[in-house]
Amino acid sequence: QVQLVESGGGLVQAGGSLRLSCAASERIFRFNTMGWYQQAPGKQRELVADITRTGSTNYADSAKGRFTISRDNAKNTVYLQMNSLKTEDTAVYYCSANIASGFTIRTYWGQGTQVTVSS
Repeated sequence: QVQLVESGGGLVQAGGSLRLSCAASERIFRFNTMGWYQQAPGKQRELVADITRTGSTNYADSAKGRFTISRDNAKNTVYLQMNSLKTEDTAVYYCSANIASGFTIRTYWGQGTQVTVSS
């Protein structure tokens, strides 16, 4: 069973920065895509950014220019560097990992880490 453990969340003032980490229990090159999602109270979980096995990245419009996703295969860890944080970035951030096998895609989730941005 794949385990994903997020860390790095916390309370920060608007304009500040945080770096989230997602440590995987397995070699991350196994995963087709790894990503970060956010879920604010009363809202659906939404993609923030993802990164493929080959390093291609994709960002939500709200994250472009402020957030950077990266991966360290040697440490089996994916990061989300968040700069110029806004109050609307307040949410629980979840790490995800997808493995494709034939026509099936299996998605694994971490337990989430809270990010709170104060004004």
